[in-house]
Amino acid sequence: MTTRSDPNGATAVDVTPPRRRDDRGARGARDRINHLQVVVDADERAEIKCRAEAAGLSVSAYLRAVALNHRTSSVLDHEAVGELVKVAGDQGRLGGLLKLWLVDRPGQGAPETDVRKLLERLGDLQTTLAGIVGRL
Repeated sequence: MTTRSDPNGATAVDVTPPRRRDDRGARGARDRINHLQVVVDADERAEIKCRAEAAGLSVSAYLRAVALNHRTSSVLDHEAVGELVKVAGDQGRLGGLLKLWLVDRPGQGAPETDVRKLLERLGDLQTTLAGIVGRL
């Protein structure tokens, strides 16, 4: 509610309700005036709160998503995938350097057969990592 005065001294009161924040973007504001009550014990409440935090959501948003059968994913899962992708990239760069070394300086510093075995193991590890990342 706002009040205004005009030059003649009259006061006007604007009783227009404030605009609701648009939670859905272009699709329109959500009707968030309806509440649900769920009875849980202390352990269940703690578990729900823990899962909501792991998903990076408020308890309300988490319960809404779960109740509407929307997929929730852990923030930690995304971080773990990122780390696995970095490791796979590092292994790929290491393999490239080893191949370059085999071309430029074969047999210097280590037997060529040992370097080739290492390259095979790196390839196997990259395949395994790619499979793990694909399942996540």
